[in-house]
Amino acid sequence: MKTSIATVSISGNFREKLAAIAEAGFDGIEIFEQDFIAWDGSPRQVGRMVRDHGLEITLFQPFRDFECLPEPHRARAFSRARRKFDLMAELGTDLMLVCSSVHPESTGGVDRAAADFRELGEIAAERGLRVGFEALAWGRHFNDHRDAWEVVRRADHPNAGLILDSFHTLGRGLDPETIRRIPGDRIFFVQLADAPLIGMDLLYWSRHFRNMPGEGDLDVVGFMRAVMATGYAGPLSLEIFNDQFRGGLPRLVAADGHRSLVDLMDRVRRAEPALPVGLQAFPPPAAVDAVEFIEFSTGPDEVPELEALLAATGFVKAGHHVSKAVTLWRQGRINLLVNCETSGFAHSAYVSRGTSVTEIGLTMPDAAASFARAVALGAEVHEQTTGPGELSIPAIAGVGTSMLRFLDRETDLGSIWEVDFNHPTETLGAAGLLRVDHIAQTMAHDEMLSWALFYTSIFDASRSAMVDVVDPGGLVRSQAVESGALRVTLNGAETRRTLAGRFISESLGASVQHIAFATDDIFGTAARLAASGFPILRIGANYYDDLDARFGLEPELSQRLRDGSILYDRDAEGEFFQLYSTSRADGMFFEVVERRGRYAGYGAPNAPFRIAAQRRAARPAGLPRE
Repeated sequence: MKTSIATVSISGNFREKLAAIAEAGFDGIEIFEQDFIAWDGSPRQVGRMVRDHGLEITLFQPFRDFECLPEPHRARAFSRARRKFDLMAELGTDLMLVCSSVHPESTGGVDRAAADFRELGEIAAERGLRVGFEALAWGRHFNDHRDAWEVVRRADHPNAGLILDSFHTLGRGLDPETIRRIPGDRIFFVQLADAPLIGMDLLYWSRHFRNMPGEGDLDVVGFMRAVMATGYAGPLSLEIFNDQFRGGLPRLVAADGHRSLVDLMDRVRRAEPALPVGLQAFPPPAAVDAVEFIEFSTGPDEVPELEALLAATGFVKAGHHVSKAVTLWRQGRINLLVNCETSGFAHSAYVSRGTSVTEIGLTMPDAAASFARAVALGAEVHEQTTGPGELSIPAIAGVGTSMLRFLDRETDLGSIWEVDFNHPTETLGAAGLLRVDHIAQTMAHDEMLSWALFYTSIFDASRSAMVDVVDPGGLVRSQAVESGALRVTLNGAETRRTLAGRFISESLGASVQHIAFATDDIFGTAARLAASGFPILRIGANYYDDLDARFGLEPELSQRLRDGSILYDRDAEGEFFQLYSTSRADGMFFEVVERRGRYAGYGAPNAPFRIAAQRRAARPAGLPRE
């Protein structure tokens, strides 16, 4: 499988783009004319620079407004094409994209267009070059890949072929299955992009909201299944127009792009095993069996405060690591680790950003298989020295500067508690908490698509629709990703004035802002937490007055919610109860939830009121109320 990416897809100057693209593992680039023109170097120098990075120029684009023009426009179009052919020869590429015309003088007509492409193909053949016709979704006369193919078919020239773009097909709602009828050797190039389903002008949607395959809502897998069924064996290239990516780090965007292509073709292979996808096989995605542990890195001076919070939350100290300064705290099936090591990854994390969550241990059906899949998809492997007799647990870099570790029940990794800890005790704990319900990871808004792709490509996972959380300091975007027992809410801050934005800026790389624990008796848990000194976040009376008006709650339930400072939501599937702690000085906090029925959300309608309460609770004494 030869991979490519359009230079317009990522930010930076031309040299920075090439370095990022090469590092990500791509084989080539689509060179956009604007990138070449903006670079201070001759075409030959540009071509040599591309090859020096181990890349090839798979496509030169775009050549616009060519077909079906009256004179003198037609002659000028052919003259422009000859000049571009000269440029291509110097760059060292043999294929030019010709996108369907939007020229107001274009007359249309399949036979007229075919005649133009037959003549252009003949000129290209004289120079050993090829041209590909792409139907823009907003093309004046040709906006459907079926019509573009008919033009190419009637042109009947070996140097004039078809270029397919998933956005132009799927964005118009065209059936990709029609592609299967096109001979694969007549498809010269395939461009890929996904997009969220947004009702807006096609051109604006295309220019600002395309994203990587797997990051949007289009059936890119179905598109590629149809393409591969034709026998197509050429490059697969990303052409992404996205305002967010244009401001992102080139290295990260390029890495995401390569991951998206590998994941896409793996999905194609699993959906239709007979197709020759040209990709080395690796294990399929699996759902998470359990969140086995969450580890906090901290220092000796901060241990008492953290352990006091854990004890007030009902956790019990249950064991110690055999060789490291790591303590195990337990409640129900929840395992929390407090790491006070003075060297290694945990210590470095603590020194750089204070107490924070640095590891999440996930039990998988097959830890080695999940780790192999993550590596195949470009995850960064984390290696750390283990002591004699200790387990070597595979790990990859996760959100922020955290890591994910993979365990399972079928190998010696299932004995982590017996091998790495001194006879840990089992405990139900004092508050009735049963398991980790979800983990909230905070990041800059422009990283959200990247981390959603990370989870949905490595794991058998689904993502919810993105929602807006209103903070007095600005909007926070939130999206949930679920894989079996793992629920993660990705919260993207657009400004540091929000609580989420402040957490990012002050934690210097920490990602987990809060952890939600599940109970099956929120009122009993709330009473026990209050008795143990848990720092309950107090919710204002106005919230409960509004709650009564919205839901018409029974007076007894309403009073119990008020007394416990418990938030409430419900939908057609069930009910949801939430109880929060106040925030620590570093911005981290705990949540306790109870789900009744089949409620699958996260209480998004309550978020503004929780945030307002947190702001009130964090206000220094003596300041006026908001």
